[in-house]
Amino acid sequence: MNTSDSRSIAHLCSMSLAALLCGACSSLLPASEPQPTFYSLAGNSTATAAASLVAPAMGAPTLLINPTRAAAGYDSRRIIYVRDAYKLEYFAHSEWVETPARMLAPLLAQALEQRGVFSAVVQAPSAVSGDLRLDTEIVRLQQDFTSRPSRARFTLRAFLVDSATRRVIAWREFDEALATTSEDPQGGVAAANGAVQAVLGQLAVFCTDAVMKWQAVKPVARHTG
Repeated sequence: MNTSDSRSIAHLCSMSLAALLCGACSSLLPASEPQPTFYSLAGNSTATAAASLVAPAMGAPTLLINPTRAAAGYDSRRIIYVRDAYKLEYFAHSEWVETPARMLAPLLAQALEQRGVFSAVVQAPSAVSGDLRLDTEIVRLQQDFTSRPSRARFTLRAFLVDSATRRVIAWREFDEALATTSEDPQGGVAAANGAVQAVLGQLAVFCTDAVMKWQAVKPVARHTG
């Protein structure tokens, strides 16, 4: 065998070995993770909100909405589901675009502005000092697979506070569950949006009633004080 043949054989062997090594290395690399899908909580459309906006009455109070808090386990962007009692699980490739607590604040303001019971609705932090303050906490927001079809459940606790006296004038826990149209994160998110909208409507009615009662007794309290 001449020198040229030896070099050719050596070159072929090197190429084969390199190919084997590349194949072995690629099999050891982790598989690429699929990109997450992001979902949001949405309120009424701008056109719908503008059409339903009621002008506030003279002397209507100002409302300051504090940042919404969330119970332990619900204060992240991960979308939660349950299959067993007391056990929270998370979808691997589906997330909220922002934490539910952060997404809820502007929805609260929009829902309460439409009622016309407040002269202004502002979100904290703000230089405006409201006559009343709304404190809210997300107790749960999850897709429940313990029944079929699964259900999206949203629970919100709300406190309406007199800013001057720091007294809670009314509080309530709202709970809404809607069946999903599909057994996946997309179906759960769609139902969650429906549940959130239902709770926002109930909260707006609750605040309207509480403010009317507060205004009715406030002159008496001021006179006797």
